[in-house]
Amino acid sequence: HGRDDSSLAAQALRRIQALYAIESEVRGRPPDVRRQHRQARAGPLLVEFNEWLHAMLAQVSTKSELAKAARYSLARWSALTRYIDDGRIEIDNSAAERALRGVALGRNNYLFMGSDDGGERAASLYSLLETAKLNGLDPEGYLRDVLGRIGEHPINRVEELLPWNIAGQQLQKAA
Repeated sequence: HGRDDSSLAAQALRRIQALYAIESEVRGRPPDVRRQHRQARAGPLLVEFNEWLHAMLAQVSTKSELAKAARYSLARWSALTRYIDDGRIEIDNSAAERALRGVALGRNNYLFMGSDDGGERAASLYSLLETAKLNGLDPEGYLRDVLGRIGEHPINRVEELLPWNIAGQQLQKAA
């Protein structure tokens, strides 16, 4: 059978699409601008969506997939809507999932690292390299830079070598 554009599921999707449309307009803008737009435009949509979810729950079978999805969303509402008040975070975790896709795909290869300690070291290294990528750094260049500096670097200031701090240092040099 065909899709019913007036169905409750279609109505929910349209509401979610409106939120993502706002995100596409503010993507790449400074965090304070993103927060202002989100609060002014997405905030009221989220209030309406919350009310709609509660009303919809009264209309459908409690065992329906739609009711399960609504209860799931409402139970996590503060986490789902946190992005409204913080322009630094994204509406979803798609970027993190994309960054970890390579790790997930290679998981079977990592089963035979030789030891649990080897696996933990590999996981730490992957996390570090993916974090470097998320901070706009070339992972190989980042490692080359850190390994070249770490021998002379004071241990009590090791946080200066974390990807977000190196990226910030590079931005300051470029300015």
